[in-house]
Amino acid sequence: MNRRPEEFRRFVGRLATAVVFVSMFAASAPGIAGSLIPHDGYRLAPGDVVAVSVWQEPGLEQLVLVRPDGGISFPLAGDLTAQGLTVQELADALKNRLLKFIPDPVVTVTLQEIPGNRIYVIGQVNKPGDFAIIARDVTVVQALAMAGGLTPFAKEKNIQILRKEGGSQRSIPFDYREIKRGGSLTQNVTLQAGDVILVP
Repeated sequence: MNRRPEEFRRFVGRLATAVVFVSMFAASAPGIAGSLIPHDGYRLAPGDVVAVSVWQEPGLEQLVLVRPDGGISFPLAGDLTAQGLTVQELADALKNRLLKFIPDPVVTVTLQEIPGNRIYVIGQVNKPGDFAIIARDVTVVQALAMAGGLTPFAKEKNIQILRKEGGSQRSIPFDYREIKRGGSLTQNVTLQAGDVILVP
């Protein structure tokens, strides 16, 4: 008796089960797929890495790091500012620079790594650490939620947001007690890359 048709059906059944399992896993773990891929509105920050390529120009294909000063360097294009631009805006800026050397260049920029846009929550929170802010505005309250909320020992009225501006650092006070009461909502500011929330 030929067992091959029966073995094939068993193989197909096992394959289908595996596919269902993988689909369920992917659906239950959105952080693994999707959340790491920024939307079109993501704006570059120092530390980000982009891949730049120019069609039919193999010598103009490389990974580029956004420097701490927000700029990048690219062959023929020289130095230009990348911080604050979307990948499409950066591609357009590179194209304008390359027009002097290449007729109608087709420039593609893709985001490879995003370590630049991160915030930090330290002190009396349940899950201190650094968190990526990707293509959306993150407020202080949201960041505290990302860090698992405050511990029972936190001094809610003495929270500070440490922010670098123009080479110096300033402290922004944050009173969580007032927020819980529904007051002083203007202090729930949108965070910037590099901000540190200190919860004493």
